[in-house]
Amino acid sequence: MSDTQRTAIVTGASAGVGKEAARALLQQGWRVIGIGRDAARCAAAEADLKADAGGDFTMLRADLSSMADTARAAREIATLTPEIDALLNNAGGVVAERTITPEGFEATFASNHLAPFLLTQKLLPNLRAAARKRGPGAVRVIAVSSTGHEQSPGIQWDDLSFASHFVGGAAYCHAKLANILFTRELARRVAGDGIVAHAMHPGVVASNFASHCDAPMQAYMESILDRSVTPAQAADTLVWLASAEEPGRSSGGYFHQRAELTPSAAAQDDAQALKLWQLSEAMVAGF
Repeated sequence: MSDTQRTAIVTGASAGVGKEAARALLQQGWRVIGIGRDAARCAAAEADLKADAGGDFTMLRADLSSMADTARAAREIATLTPEIDALLNNAGGVVAERTITPEGFEATFASNHLAPFLLTQKLLPNLRAAARKRGPGAVRVIAVSSTGHEQSPGIQWDDLSFASHFVGGAAYCHAKLANILFTRELARRVAGDGIVAHAMHPGVVASNFASHCDAPMQAYMESILDRSVTPAQAADTLVWLASAEEPGRSSGGYFHQRAELTPSAAAQDDAQALKLWQLSEAMVAGF
């Protein structure tokens, strides 16, 4: 790898928006390390991306609902590259039924929030190393959130696992709110390192995202398919946030179609962002 080539980590790179973001970055000359869960999809994506985009692409397998596996993936990434220029926390999803992971976390919160929180924590030394070389604003951490965060009135501090009343869509919206709060607090904490953190809404994406939803959310997703965009169209803003000069001039923003939006009031609560950070640290401390 040349000294000028930049390196990106893309989670959820085996399909959908993540795969198309990886493709676009490879076409720009980046080195890309992708993370995917399903072995067959990972193999197919790796073959497709190497054939189409060429370049330096590595696919790792990890189950991001597992904090142990997330931490293992972070260690593997750190051995592959000393410096990371962009971390695209894209992987996420929704489930129809309440599932508690073997580590004791509700699966939606674990895979959508705790995994990117832990992965970012583990890779901060590599991000800081790149920032020292590239200068302020060049290194980015991007979270894929959703306008669904607007449906969540706030973090359920007394019931993060939705034990009392689980609805898949509500748990997903709650985790997407957590993504934005995490981004705001991360932006504050890494400002002195010259690292930028942003969140984004990809739009209604024509992908396999809703295949594991509960019936109400599947019905809702089908009702708005006329507004859907392709994974490549959704990936455009994600890649722009990771690589373009303009997004490096600010931090802690929330974007859609390359335009900054105002998230919900709950997503702008910096006291709640700090509280969530501290709680998340405690939850993943053993990994």
